[in-house]
Amino acid sequence: MRIPSPILRTYQGLHTWTGIIAGLFLFIGFFAGALTMFKAPIDAWSSPPEATLSHPDPSHYDRLIEQAAAQFPDMKKGFILDLNPDHSPLTWYESGSDREPGLNDSVRHATLDQNEQLQSVMQTPNRLGTLIDYLHQSAGIPGEIGHHLVGGYLVGIAAILYFIALISGLIFLLPTLTKSFFALRTNKGASRFWLDSHNLLGITSFPFHVVIALTAVVFAFHDFFYAGLFLIYGDIPLFARALPAATAFQMDTLPSIHEHIRAAEAYVSGYQVQTISFTGLDTTTPFAIFTLLNEHEVMRGPLYDYLFMNPYTFEISGSTFNPGNEGVWSRIVASFFALHFGSFGGEWVRWVYFALGLAGAALFYTGNLLWLEKKRNKHSAEQSKSYTRMASLTVGVCLGSVAGVMAAMLITKWATIALLNVNELYMWVYYGVFLAALGYAFWQGAAKAAIHFLGLITLICVLIPITSTLTAFILPSPWLTLQGHAWYVELIAVLFAVIAFYGQRKVTQRAYQGEPNSIWFIADLNEGTSDAALTLEQSR
Repeated sequence: MRIPSPILRTYQGLHTWTGIIAGLFLFIGFFAGALTMFKAPIDAWSSPPEATLSHPDPSHYDRLIEQAAAQFPDMKKGFILDLNPDHSPLTWYESGSDREPGLNDSVRHATLDQNEQLQSVMQTPNRLGTLIDYLHQSAGIPGEIGHHLVGGYLVGIAAILYFIALISGLIFLLPTLTKSFFALRTNKGASRFWLDSHNLLGITSFPFHVVIALTAVVFAFHDFFYAGLFLIYGDIPLFARALPAATAFQMDTLPSIHEHIRAAEAYVSGYQVQTISFTGLDTTTPFAIFTLLNEHEVMRGPLYDYLFMNPYTFEISGSTFNPGNEGVWSRIVASFFALHFGSFGGEWVRWVYFALGLAGAALFYTGNLLWLEKKRNKHSAEQSKSYTRMASLTVGVCLGSVAGVMAAMLITKWATIALLNVNELYMWVYYGVFLAALGYAFWQGAAKAAIHFLGLITLICVLIPITSTLTAFILPSPWLTLQGHAWYVELIAVLFAVIAFYGQRKVTQRAYQGEPNSIWFIADLNEGTSDAALTLEQSR
């Protein structure tokens, strides 16, 4: 395909600058997003074993709810019955809310003991998975506007630029696409290798990136889209809403849990009820939200599909099933959710999305490296300050966010054993490591910072499975569970350790043997400023 050179240069410039501007926001979003594919295993891994109570016989769920309501009347405001044996059967918030999880929320867990008497414990939910999800949604930028994250809007703007970068990059590559699609040339210098890697990652995962870019924009600005639709539809509601009853319902007339499960599974065949969330049972607007699982179908939530109904009359007020009776707009929004979350096909699709998420983060990192390589002065050891600062910013943000998340994982079990507020500690550890990495990168330069932080990430990731093994022997009840795929966390830590170790060796090699006229060359290496490089040299 022939495209005039001026047009190609325009698209190349557009691709470069939109990618550079959006890349650092999106690196954090993609890296954390890859981890959120396993939010449930992370929650299972980070929660101490005593936080989960055993289940009574399923036929006793009604008795459990009845006794809990008698002893704790406030639980009628809202509680969750969880049918998954990996979780406590009955929970409710005594402070905080599941809509806006806080660092100091209190959740009571309840079950029946062997004598069918109520047994309950108070827990502060571990928010490690929530922290990672927060980084995914906001790139770690704090603050709120209304009920939306400031970082969420910025990530949405970055997603728009990201979509432009995708399309312009594809157009720019079209003339040479057939020649260079699978080329990964390692014998033509580092810049050619990074360019081939960048192109290969971008083209092979192009449909995934288009889906993520569009859905991220929808998530960030859906309120504005709805406001625009109201201009067209006026007072006609976009989503069906249940009308309040003439008189308040009473909880002692609530149908049995067995009837609820039967009503939900009758609505859609092939699905299994996972949880039922009840709210407002003694009001005129009682509500029940069912999560249903069928890994052979396309689901519209991160883990499940949802069904909304009146818990007394079983009248359906909405669902995420397709086809459903909730209208075309609900189905469109629900489909966007499914494509973004990868909630179809079971575990293997989650691993595919995990790999694509990491590849996306690598795409932004390599994009910045290519830009820096292209702009450097190849005839002088002295490089422009603007490019060295951009290199420091790239290393500080990217490696700092990875090190911060892994450090938060590392302190989880030790902080819980020490009875510290682990959720607050997560915030201090993540932002402390992230800001320290950023400052260190500007202080020592990108090359040294990259070497040292890749080494730090390797060490932290190796210590995570070691910590799990040690705490399993220290605690009275073993905190080394295989339930809920919790072992995925150790597997991912080892995977990151291998990648970081390999990356450190390559960066060190380049600092030691690379071109002197490069921002990645360490001029004072032989003066003993890089222990890692000297170690590598001595090993040869």
